[in-house]
Amino acid sequence: MNVLTIGLKNLRANKLNTFLNLLLVAFGIAILTVLLLAGKQINDKLEKNAKDIDLVVGAKGSPLQLVLSSIYYIDFPTGNIPLSDAQKLAANPLVKRAVPLALGDNYNGYRIAGTDSSFIGLYGLTLKSGRFWKNDFEVTIGANVAAAQKLTIGSKFYGAHGLTGQSDIHKAHAYIVAGILAPQENVVDNLVLTNIASVWGMHEAEPKHTEEHHPGEPEAFESGEKEITTLLIQYRSPMSVVLFPRMVNQSTNMQAASPAMESARLFSLIGIGVETLQWFAVLIMVISGISVFVSLYNSLKERRYDMAIMRTMGAPRLSLFGLIIIEGAILTLLGSIIGLIFGHLILHLIGHFQTSGQSRLSGFIFDIAECYLILTGLLIGIIAALLPAVQAFRTDIANTLNKG
Repeated sequence: MNVLTIGLKNLRANKLNTFLNLLLVAFGIAILTVLLLAGKQINDKLEKNAKDIDLVVGAKGSPLQLVLSSIYYIDFPTGNIPLSDAQKLAANPLVKRAVPLALGDNYNGYRIAGTDSSFIGLYGLTLKSGRFWKNDFEVTIGANVAAAQKLTIGSKFYGAHGLTGQSDIHKAHAYIVAGILAPQENVVDNLVLTNIASVWGMHEAEPKHTEEHHPGEPEAFESGEKEITTLLIQYRSPMSVVLFPRMVNQSTNMQAASPAMESARLFSLIGIGVETLQWFAVLIMVISGISVFVSLYNSLKERRYDMAIMRTMGAPRLSLFGLIIIEGAILTLLGSIIGLIFGHLILHLIGHFQTSGQSRLSGFIFDIAECYLILTGLLIGIIAALLPAVQAFRTDIANTLNKG
């Protein structure tokens, strides 16, 4: 019988202690797994959704709220801005691309975003079927919208006022699905895209005659005193980073918000809570290490006579040392694996019950850093088993047999 088999039998013989140690290790690893994967997914989503967007310009208010509503679509807009002011900013020499957005309606919780063809280029959108919106009240929908609402090309639906509720439905016009986007792996998967004229027409008492808009034409910037929600700005040169935001904030009635700066500020706001949970998980891991040590130490006292018998039968000192080390390693290794599995399951449940599809978390994403969590758990087990293992190594055969 080898040392590994003996170690497993010893752990099975002390079921209660083994279960407690596994539970402590698994609990700590599960918390660290959830924090690790959630942080990675949130960071990846923030980067994907804000890619190639240097600045957001909208009504004055909270810069963070402006970024959250216009890039991540998880907050209410700060208000609207005049179309004429948006036109002037879009024509500024410092601006390479200005993508207009008109928000305010939803379809079963999915945001309806009025924009123009520049939005297609900004996100590099590709179609799964159909075509991009062309006429008023035509829409191109994200992959998640189509799947969740079971919409196909030619389907009709009514939008509702507001960003979440369905109490004020616009029944004057029905949107018609002209195209379905291929999965983009960003926030666009959860959007309903149309032209800005449709958003304006939906809120007019006397809707205008439907006109055709070609994808190459900037249909958002039509004549008349209209309003849009925000502009998504791409800079023309590095000089724009310094000059353009200051110009907007100081010489206009609008505000400019940097997605990179506001995302960093958001993480700093929630960082304290995350760090607290991380230290709590580390504390649990330390407690689990102490628990493994106490368990092995007490077990060693009960097995001194058995180990002395093993020595008389020819077992070398190193085998006894390795036996204790293996028991500690098995405990924490199994606990770490169980903790990883539970961490993924918990994260998947969190994502399943999230009300917002814009930032949904998944338990089916793996990260190389999880290997370090397993190694950390294994190391804790080995360290906790060192002192009992040394005592087993120094077992005095004669004295132990004499004491019985």
